[in-house]
Amino acid sequence: QGQLVESGGGSVQAGGSLRLTCVASEDTNNYYYMTWFRGPPGKERLGVAGIGLDGWTTYVDDVKGRFTISKDNARNTLYLQMNSLKPEDTAMYYCAAVSHYVGRWAVFSAGEYHYWGQGTQVTVSS
Repeated sequence: QGQLVESGGGSVQAGGSLRLTCVASEDTNNYYYMTWFRGPPGKERLGVAGIGLDGWTTYVDDVKGRFTISKDNARNTLYLQMNSLKPEDTAMYYCAAVSHYVGRWAVFSAGEYHYWGQGTQVTVSS
């Protein structure tokens, strides 16, 4: 069963940058999509950025131009480069993966994902 472990969170000032990392226990080519979600612990998680098996990427509107999702299949690792961070980006960030096909319209549907990391906290101060 796939396991995902995130790292790279921390506290930064507005305008700063962080790079989140998610290491998978199995071949990331097994996943149709890998996606970063964010939200308060125990609350609804909202999709931030997703990447498909074919390299297709998608972002929620308020991070476009600031965040970049990428994947290194040789290292079984997913990344999220976050630049120009804002206080409203403060959240717990979760890495998730799905191994069955879902339509692109469902990439940000948390219920489609079977594999989740434990989360890494990002705090942006003004």
